[in-house]
Amino acid sequence: MKKELLENYAKLIVRVGANVKPHQRVVVQADLDQPEFVYKVVEEAYNCGADKVEVEWSYQPLTKLHVEHRKTDVLTEVEAWEVEKYKSRHDRLPAMIYLLSEDPDGLVGIDREKYAAMVGARYKAFKKLRDEMENRYQWCIAAVPGKKWAKKMFPELSESDAGEALWTAILKTSRCTGDGIAAWDAHNKALKARCDWLNRQHFKALRYASSNGTGLTVGLMPNALFLGGGEYTLSGNFFNPNIPSEEVFTTPMRGHAEGIVYSSKPLCYRGELIENFYLKFENGSVVESHAEKNDALLTTILNMDEGARYLGECALVPYDSPIQNSGLLFYNTLFDENAACHLALGEGFSNCIENYDRYTLKECRKMGVNESMIHEDFMIGTEDLQIFGLTSDNTEVPIFKDGNWA
Repeated sequence: MKKELLENYAKLIVRVGANVKPHQRVVVQADLDQPEFVYKVVEEAYNCGADKVEVEWSYQPLTKLHVEHRKTDVLTEVEAWEVEKYKSRHDRLPAMIYLLSEDPDGLVGIDREKYAAMVGARYKAFKKLRDEMENRYQWCIAAVPGKKWAKKMFPELSESDAGEALWTAILKTSRCTGDGIAAWDAHNKALKARCDWLNRQHFKALRYASSNGTGLTVGLMPNALFLGGGEYTLSGNFFNPNIPSEEVFTTPMRGHAEGIVYSSKPLCYRGELIENFYLKFENGSVVESHAEKNDALLTTILNMDEGARYLGECALVPYDSPIQNSGLLFYNTLFDENAACHLALGEGFSNCIENYDRYTLKECRKMGVNESMIHEDFMIGTEDLQIFGLTSDNTEVPIFKDGNWA
């Protein structure tokens, strides 16, 4: 891949994604696949005036090895220094940059029960600090090619050619083949216009229908907001949390979802694929589910905690999107969720409440924002998906027609 394109992508992630500020600290989390690109991101953060940039590396095979060999009581232990490190992050509020490149099948065969116990223990240990950091710092999730991820997508190509093909796909769908900064400025304005129209309607619910069997009604909070593209921290710093992003989204009201919904793409969950599944909701909670592939893993997700069976997000993405039009299945939620409409199980977003800065997180929960240790997006968009907004007098207003904006 041309050096200039990669440098522009690094600038997009640092300046438009995380929007790193002078004298700010930055943490980059990455796998071992693209150290040269990580270097470019770190260099760009320093070019923006960052005081200190740290890189935290991860490696799927090591994660799998630890889960295999450590006893559960050791695996779930959170040591004092780890808590202190998180406290330091809580106090300094560094900009967080997450670079994804993991193998979609990288954790196949892992002991799911032990792994879930480890994740749950760490969630509990850091929950209070994490909640206090909510909406207070910039963050951005983006992607770089990993060798096994690239071969998963392009099995007919050599390893090097597959990596190049994945780079091309990432840059194109991330709107970074030309002037990425200008492209994202225009893109954010277009998404904001969608949000403004939706927010003027004051819908009380969304109704979904598709020929694959989806028939679902999801209730919305009276003061809910639709967001899309860039967001603001409580201190007023603008950032783009996801690159790419095609969605306009809101947080539904906990306990208000009725009907059934069918997935339209596989869900990649912690290194394993869940395929061809449905969820049935009653009183907002999943009461029945089934997946043709990895049904037990789907059940694991639903049983992570009490809030995992409730919805935390409703996202609107046109079927005629750059990622869908690429014809590629990325096996990566960051991309596949932006190919079509999706829902998310688990944690909701408090900043989807109007004037959320005036409320505590606990007050937002009481209004209907779901609480959970997970937030798992799954795709439901199809070529014939219809979505209607229900007004206070039950008038149905078309939002999506045949998979796209009505």
